[in-house]
Amino acid sequence: MRLTRRPGQVGAIGGFGGVFDPRLAYRQAGAARRGASADLLLVSSTDGVGTKLALARRIGRYDGLGVDLVAMNVNDVVCTGAEPWFFLDYLATGRIDQAILIAIMRGVVRGCCEARCALVGGETAEMPLVYRRGEFDLAGFCVGAVSRRRMITGAAIRPGDAAIGLASTGFHANGYTLIQRVLSPAQQRQWAAPLLAPTKIYVAPILALLKRAPVHGIAHITGGAFQEKLGRILPAGTAARLARGSWPVPAIFRRVQRAGGLAEDEMYRTFNMGIGMIVVVPPTAAARTLGVLHGQRVAAWRIGTIEKGRGKISWA
Repeated sequence: MRLTRRPGQVGAIGGFGGVFDPRLAYRQAGAARRGASADLLLVSSTDGVGTKLALARRIGRYDGLGVDLVAMNVNDVVCTGAEPWFFLDYLATGRIDQAILIAIMRGVVRGCCEARCALVGGETAEMPLVYRRGEFDLAGFCVGAVSRRRMITGAAIRPGDAAIGLASTGFHANGYTLIQRVLSPAQQRQWAAPLLAPTKIYVAPILALLKRAPVHGIAHITGGAFQEKLGRILPAGTAARLARGSWPVPAIFRRVQRAGGLAEDEMYRTFNMGIGMIVVVPPTAAARTLGVLHGQRVAAWRIGTIEKGRGKISWA
């Protein structure tokens, strides 16, 4: 856990509360010298990894779950333009299994290091009257900060803006109830590696992009996929038109589709289909945005355009 220390973290793990000094974090970033601390806004998120837990337990692979837990929180926080500062985890189980706990916590530390986010505490609870042996649940909580004048809300989005899609590493942590309904246990074991691939953490590339290009909106593509998540940031009077085929859909999505006989529309309503995050930028900044993201080793494509409309997502 010491690997996750960052400027702003105060004291050690093990107290009744994790302590963080925002002045130290802002001083390290140089923001305090610019007088931005007066405009400081805190941004928080809490989330879990859903029924991906059940698949991991069935397969017996837990190493990626901690990364998923961090990613689902920090990716939401960075959508506002905020830098994640600190993270806490919560694990509830019937009885602690040291091997599983260590595997999960290694993933949490890996995720926090990748997100440059301090792990300041957490809780592990044994509740045998609530969980059967071998069962557990995970939750995470993240706090970050952004100056008011740099906050990304989507309000700046205009017709003509470009939608840039950032590649996912697979299903991330959404749609696993449907996946486990349509795949046989044998198929789940056979395709365990791509099914359990950890969620991509977008913090570093998004923060790098914000320094080099004008960004009007950011959407983390999770449950509800494109309509719900991209639609959430579209201001009144706008809509988005996305182009299927403008990015490569990873093979695992098509395997699940064929195995379950799922319609194309259902796939795009449920899953991220290979796009884990969308940034909306002025059309003149699209090429620069792609260059920055590619420089951060993130595959990205121009996948659509903002139009006049009523918040709907349509497909070309």
